Amino acid sequence: MKIRPANEDDFESVRDVARRAWSDAYAEIMDGESIDGTIASWYSDDSLTDAVERPGTIFLVATRDDDVLGFCHAMCHEDEGDLLRLYVDPDHWGDGIGSALYERLRSDLRDINMKRIRAMVLSENTRGTGFYRRLGFEKSDEATVEIGDGEYGESVYTVAL
Repeated sequence: MKIRPANEDDFESVRDVARRAWSDAYAEIMDGESIDGTIASWYSDDSLTDAVERPGTIFLVATRDDDVLGFCHAMCHEDEGDLLRLYVDPDHWGDGIGSALYERLRSDLRDINMKRIRAMVLSENTRGTGFYRRLGFEKSDEATVEIGDGEYGESVYTVAL
């Protein structure tokens, strides 16, 4: 497996991984229409171009044989990195891809003198909340996020670098 910065050639694969991961992770939390609308908006070519090119962002993909297996996207501000997205193709959940993406992101953030990472995850996403807890994150806040026509609880987790 290789972890590298994402580029425009990865966009369709990133959308596919996001669609599959969201469909599996959030099927019992939100309806398919909300999932589809979010994927279309958050993972459009324009949104992904911005995520890849904006200064202060890190967007990584994990690949094997040129197939994108997972990705993560973080934005930096002051001395903190916000991990906005970390998704792995459900066929590869449990294979260590998410942990490998996180470790690379952690290293990259340390290299630019960040002190903390915050990760946001829907509170009802037990797979996601468990993942962050296993990595040493501690719940530091709660918020709400609007997705489609619904409003969802969001847990904020923080870990020091």
